[in-house]
Amino acid sequence: MTRQGFDNQKYLTMQSQHIQERIAQFGGKLYLEFGGKLFDDFHASRVLPGFEPDSKIRMLAQMKDKAEIVLVINAADIEKNKVRGDLGITYDSDVLRLIDAFRGMDLYVGSVVVTQYAGQQAADLFQKRLESLGVRVYRHYPIPGYPHNIAQIVSDEGFGKNEYVETTRPLVVITAPGPGSGKMATCLSQLYHEHKRGVTAGYAKFETFPIWNLPLKHPVNLAYEAATADLDDVNMIDPFHLQAYGETTVNYNRDVEVFPVLSAMFEKITGSCPYKSPTDMGVNMAGNCIYDDEACQDAARQEIVRRYYDALCERRQGKDVDHAVYKLELLMQQAGVTTAERCVVAQANQLAEETCEPAMAIELPDGKMVTGKTSELMGCSAAALLNALKALSGVGGHGVHLIAQSAIEPIQTVKVKYLGSNNPRLHSDEVLIALASSANADQKAAQALGVLAQLKGCQAHCSVMLSPPDEMTYKKLGIQLTCEPQYQSNKLYHR
Repeated sequence: MTRQGFDNQKYLTMQSQHIQERIAQFGGKLYLEFGGKLFDDFHASRVLPGFEPDSKIRMLAQMKDKAEIVLVINAADIEKNKVRGDLGITYDSDVLRLIDAFRGMDLYVGSVVVTQYAGQQAADLFQKRLESLGVRVYRHYPIPGYPHNIAQIVSDEGFGKNEYVETTRPLVVITAPGPGSGKMATCLSQLYHEHKRGVTAGYAKFETFPIWNLPLKHPVNLAYEAATADLDDVNMIDPFHLQAYGETTVNYNRDVEVFPVLSAMFEKITGSCPYKSPTDMGVNMAGNCIYDDEACQDAARQEIVRRYYDALCERRQGKDVDHAVYKLELLMQQAGVTTAERCVVAQANQLAEETCEPAMAIELPDGKMVTGKTSELMGCSAAALLNALKALSGVGGHGVHLIAQSAIEPIQTVKVKYLGSNNPRLHSDEVLIALASSANADQKAAQALGVLAQLKGCQAHCSVMLSPPDEMTYKKLGIQLTCEPQYQSNKLYHR
């Protein structure tokens, strides 16, 4: 098993308890801005081994009787069909996906807020669609001078023009498909309206990273900068916390920059600000649940190198990410790592050099290295996958065939003859389907299929950029993949 360093059960207990304490601090009503991903937080699970990707939503599920969800989406993002890079779906589609996911966890979704609404036709259509599905929708409007013109913002012509979002639970979780959706403004607008109605309510922020009680240059915090290299987020010492308490804590630039404005809004709305620093606003307990710091540091260093390879591949694909590449090179230097940190890199590249064909290497949980090379039957990623399953299940090594030729040929025929593919080699997902079909008649194939889950968390590297189907299969299996920024061929068009 991958070396663990994070106590997930302790996290669930501490986090829910701390949030309930914050609710009580504000008299029983808290607007909690959730940054990052509530579902599928794979970054956290990679840099904090032991953290489960669904930890945050499970923590909320423990408080489901007290919590309701309000989803926020920017009208401009609806209008321009903004897409989530990790899922490949538009923000408005993701709102529907999130509502289904929350309801699937028996969490109450109270409403959707469309922010920055200025008559966008696409936003109108989306609102009608939501309302036809029984979802309440509220509109919030652009405020001239936001966020610095406090007098204008905290007035009937600012927050006062926004529609008041009716909520019924003590904990109101404000979340969104992605950044720039207007979560903080929605929270503050609600505080304004609640105060006018004589209701005492508070605001807090949930951000997993950077972890406030880890050192500034701790690899886990550097890995967060690596993850947001394209956004120019920078970790920094919280100067307000240091001045107020004499304690060094870590936050990031946007929260530090906006804190004076936020503090001034609080004072304007309620007469005083309950916080002395951005760190005070946070409720994150993740740093208290690390029990093996070295394991988390090692995992975070791997993540930084992975992010670097991802940026190199994006640049090779023609994306304008030079600034991200340069920043990642600097972060690697600060973390004291090079690409040699990933043992799979040398293994894959060496095999590619020997065979003059694309090659893949996978490091198994026990440190054993398996490789795969390109053949007439399958690509290197599919071959490496099969070899990894052989090694994990102990069914045999080179020369042992888990899939019968008779199972492979029909798939190749369909690909080439009927689906118009020029490449008869099997992709990783196709090999897994062939393996599954062989498992009925072959005990060894069944054994190999039975250890598929053990690939989760393994490291892998390919000497060329994988095709989307292969890359997606590796991601779904939880294999932590990097690729050399090279195409398999010199063609101008690649799929």
